[in-house]
Formats: sequence, C-alpha cells, structure tokens
Amino acid sequence: MVASHSTVQRTSSWRRDLQAARDRDPAARSNLEVALLYPGVHAVWAHRAAHWLWVRGHFFAGRALSQMARKVTGIEIHPGATLGPGLFIDHGMGVVIGETAVVGEDVMLYHGVTLGGTTLVKGKRHPTIGDRVTIGAGAKVLGAIEIGEGSRIGANAVVVRTVPPHSVVVGVPGQIVSRTRATEAPEPDLDEAVLPDLVGASLHSLLDRVDELETAVTGHPSSHAVRPSHDGVWSGLDFSI
Repeated sequence: MVASHSTVQRTSSWRRDLQAARDRDPAARSNLEVALLYPGVHAVWAHRAAHWLWVRGHFFAGRALSQMARKVTGIEIHPGATLGPGLFIDHGMGVVIGETAVVGEDVMLYHGVTLGGTTLVKGKRHPTIGDRVTIGAGAKVLGAIEIGEGSRIGANAVVVRTVPPHSVVVGVPGQIVSRTRATEAPEPDLDEAVLPDLVGASLHSLLDRVDELETAVTGHPSSHAVRPSHDGVWSGLDFSI
C-alpha cells in the first residue's frame, strides 16, 4: 500500500526535527540519542500529535496529551499553537508556547522562553515567529506581535512590539537593533558575546560628551568621572555578595 501524502509529510517533519537537533547541538551524537533522550524533541513531537487532535475538534484529548507532555518534558505547548518544521528547543525546561502562537521554520528556542499573551480577549493574542529566528534563554515575547525572519532575541529580553526582519533585540523592554548584515543561514545565530550593550554604549557616549565639554571649559577633562577601563572592568570597593 502506498503511504498517504499526510503520512509521508509527518515522517519528513519528524526527520527534520531530528536533523535540526543534530545540526544545532554539538553534544548530539546520533539520531537515536536525540530521539530517545532529548525532551525538546519529545515536546515537539507530542505537540504535533496534540495539534492533529486539536484541529479536528478533539479539544479535550489534545489538551490532555499536551499536559502529559508538559509533565514529562517541562515544556508547555498549547495544542492550538502552530509549529513549523525544523524547530529545535534546546534544554527546554520552562518553555511556554501559547494557543495562538505561530512559529516558522528552522527556529531555535532556548530554555525559559515564553511566547505569551498580554490580553484575556479571545482571538490572536500570541506572537508570530518568522523563519530562522533564534530566541535566547529566558526571553519573553508577548502579545500578537511579529518577529521578522532571521532575527535573534537576546537572553532575558522582553519583547512587546513587532520586530523587523534581520534584527537583534536586547534588554527590558526589548530594544531593536537593525543589523548591517542579514543572515539567510539556517544555523542558530545567538553569540551572546557580541550582543550590543545599548545602555553601556549610551553611557559611554554621554561620558565622552561630558569630557569634551569640560575640556572646552577648563582645558582638561574631569578626573572624577566614573567609567570602566578599556577592557570593560570597573574598579572600586570590594562588596560582600
């Protein structure tokens, strides 16, 4: 018997989920290891089954399956959410994806990510995530907003407004930085070491301006300005932490 188109499509999607984990986690050694031991993959697979039930009107069964997956994996995905192929949830603990969320292809989520709502009104109230987006650990993307393709959300950022494609978002509330170089690669793009420090850059700019003004008035910059050294280390008193 020839397999139906939907069966072939589901099998292809599962294989793509496995490959996404292999491509994006250097600790993954084999498809068997990923299939048996990766809770992020298990949560996505359970969601695909729960979503199949949900869209066919089996709401209670879909919710029951999603809650069982939550207990096993620590990842809560509402069965009404739409997840594209190639999604990889790394580590996964504490990830929450709401009912009307839409996630594109080749997206990567780290632990503690929330795709949540900001209203109790029924209807579209969760974010839409474009293709090849990477969302860092602990980030919160809230409301019926869109995250443009190829963007990356820094760890612990709180995003409450639409983000253009190929952007970087950092901070609370999230500040959007346009990128000078767009990426089309499916690989995750979240090198936290090179995320912009917008507050730090603004403070440095203000300090430099103050130095210029003091030099213009007194002939030399103030010796009392507090700023980090060239290697980014602040000097001061020892503190008990």
